[in-house]
Amino acid sequence: MSHYSPGIVYYDVVPPLRFAGTDEVRGNFVRWFDGYDGPISLQTHDLDVAVSGDVAFAHMLHLDSGKRTNGLETSIWVRSTVGCRRSNGAWLITHEHISLPIDMETLRAWFPPEV
Repeated sequence: MSHYSPGIVYYDVVPPLRFAGTDEVRGNFVRWFDGYDGPISLQTHDLDVAVSGDVAFAHMLHLDSGKRTNGLETSIWVRSTVGCRRSNGAWLITHEHISLPIDMETLRAWFPPEV
């Protein structure tokens, strides 16, 4: 959590969708970790970073895989955009947005056919 600004605003794919402040974001991460039985694989793809002065943003794809606590082995793609600001020589994440691709025919989350 040391990489997050105290005023972080984090949009996720799970309710309540918006988490503000490091306590709420940490709680969301704990909820995510607690949903897995064993290790979680988080592969980053297509990372792109842009920096100008004291502001930066990055966008990427993540493949999130692992065994859920209900026994289901899952792999799901998410998109991530991260905004950072440099203050007193340190870069902190001030905004993060996670989105989930959907299948437009079914309007349900899109899962990769094979990982």
